[in-house]
Amino acid sequence: MENRKGKTILIVDDEPNIVVAVEFLMEKEGYNIRKCYDGQSALASINEVVPDLILLDVMMPGMDGFEVAKKIRENQDWENLKIIFLTAKGTREDKMKGYANGGEIYLTKPFDNDNLVIAVNEAIEFG
Repeated sequence: MENRKGKTILIVDDEPNIVVAVEFLMEKEGYNIRKCYDGQSALASINEVVPDLILLDVMMPGMDGFEVAKKIRENQDWENLKIIFLTAKGTREDKMKGYANGGEIYLTKPFDNDNLVIAVNEAIEFG
């Protein structure tokens, strides 16, 4: 766990219960957590402090997660930011759109806690 200290994850989801659950899991793994509840505030947060990884919901008011990912990928300062989509939108088309907009991993809700932890650890350690 030593290599996780100092690594920051930004959780972006408009459902507070999901944010709390994911925050608990990630803090248990030793990560620093930042949270946002919509796409616009997520971009503002990344502009202040670029996290190592973003856990990004798709269905949010205003700007959806696909748009957020696209804007992240358009900014050269954020090119090393890993994106994991964590969303209820699980069709093949949704997944393809997620990858097309720059997501490294696409996980669907309800998610398995162990699978989420493994995906995040692998993205940060080996991504």
